[in-house]
Amino acid sequence: MKRNLPILVFIVLLLINASSFASEPAQFSGIISSHNQLRAQYQQQPLSWSNTLANYAQQWVNHLAKTQNCEMIHRPNQNGGQFQQIHGENLFWASPEEFSGGIKKMQTFQPTEVVKVWAEEAIFYDYQSNKCQLGQDCGHFTQMIWHESQLVGCAKAICPDKSQIWACNYHPRGNYIGEWPY
Repeated sequence: MKRNLPILVFIVLLLINASSFASEPAQFSGIISSHNQLRAQYQQQPLSWSNTLANYAQQWVNHLAKTQNCEMIHRPNQNGGQFQQIHGENLFWASPEEFSGGIKKMQTFQPTEVVKVWAEEAIFYDYQSNKCQLGQDCGHFTQMIWHESQLVGCAKAICPDKSQIWACNYHPRGNYIGEWPY
């Protein structure tokens, strides 16, 4: 297996690069420009849409919708089998709107709103220490602006209870401990 690993990595990179010139689908309209507006604020190169990464994200959110009722769980980094994490990943979850009589309705979110939620974590990131403020999350933000990331693909799934889970996957992945995002 170790001898085949370089070939496997080459094939994955080839597939990712082949899809890098795709445009985002209509349901994700604005997600690339929202990412790139944020990245420009930190002098980072723009991201391109990847259908390969979008399919990878769709596989995971479908799994979460089917088996975890859209619980926000990242792909496993180790021993993940077919779901092994090999890319950077941002997740977003939204509950359904609930009305009297037990009626539930899916909330409407635009892709730009999802990106905005992640981008708002910037206030919790301290560049000097390269850490999030104690008790706060900023990993979605740092993944979005990660200096080496070039491609992104996103997906969403709706659960039976009308909650929803979104995922964006990034290549190359970011958020390496001890490395600054930009």
